[in-house]
Amino acid sequence: MTTKKGRTVSLWLFAFLGFLLLALIGYFGWALGPTASAVGLVLALIPLAIVFLGVRMIDRWEPEPKRLVIFAIAWGAVAAVGLTLLVDVGMTILLGPVPEAVAAVVQAPIVEEFWKGLGVFLVFLLARRSFDGPVDGVVYGALVGAGFAFTENIQYFAVSLIEGGGEQLGATFVVRALLSPFAHAMFTSLTGFAIGLVARRHASAGAALGAGLLGWFGAVFLHALWNGSATFADFFGLYFTLQVPLFIGFILGIIALRREEARLTRARLAEYAAAGWFTPEEVTMLATPSGRKAGLTWAAQLRGDRRPLMREFIKDATALAAVRQRAITGRDPLAVEDERALLIRTRATRAALLAY
Repeated sequence: MTTKKGRTVSLWLFAFLGFLLLALIGYFGWALGPTASAVGLVLALIPLAIVFLGVRMIDRWEPEPKRLVIFAIAWGAVAAVGLTLLVDVGMTILLGPVPEAVAAVVQAPIVEEFWKGLGVFLVFLLARRSFDGPVDGVVYGALVGAGFAFTENIQYFAVSLIEGGGEQLGATFVVRALLSPFAHAMFTSLTGFAIGLVARRHASAGAALGAGLLGWFGAVFLHALWNGSATFADFFGLYFTLQVPLFIGFILGIIALRREEARLTRARLAEYAAAGWFTPEEVTMLATPSGRKAGLTWAAQLRGDRRPLMREFIKDATALAAVRQRAITGRDPLAVEDERALLIRTRATRAALLAY
């Protein structure tokens, strides 16, 4: 069995998030009322589901541990929102009310992206053996952003219902849930992408922090640009001429990163094939999208439908390639232990697949 050390986060962090969650529930109930808060929560689940499904598609090649996925969403939804509110209240007490335009274009991007980016950096610090490269960084950043947008949407939807009834709520829902569900996810994914670039190598915490700060500047810029288009300019004009092309560029970048991830998987498994652990045909089946599809189709035709075994074979082989990559860079002292366990498992799974 592979070791979980360096692959998860402390239960104390989840306890901290639980405490903040209770505080947020109390705040929403007091400030917005239970009915409006409940309506906002139900509606906010829709864009969260959209983003989550999108992120899962990105993460399908080498899925991240469920506990880290939950932590990333929870950090964005609870810690980042709660700490942002504390900063906003503190600044209001110290400096007085901030003009709405300044709050939207300057304060919100800086403060919100700081706390969201901190969540991504915490994943790197505490579970860096599950932080293999830029794709993982994008996934964790997008999940944190999705969690933040979820809680923020509860507030926006509830306030719209209170102030303008169903008509205003409907307009807010269209803009935030249908036109821009990926906005926060895209902003914070820049921070994760930057950390992921150095995570692929033997990166120290200092190097990851420096890269994360560069990514944070990009996230703040995109966030300020987005808020500025709604504050100072024609939102829909800029949406179609600027934001949509940016989103398309984001998707193309994800596709390029996925292809690079698949290339690395194939290269590392080919090294095991040269040592006799896999056949060249198995490497093609395990490390290419078409090969995986063909492998699952073949497994479905075996006695008892052995697709679950094939999925396990693919998952363990992909994890093995990632372990090999970490071993090559020298950044994982536990790689040998994991490699041994995964080689034993893949051999046993192959035997089960081929058993009569």
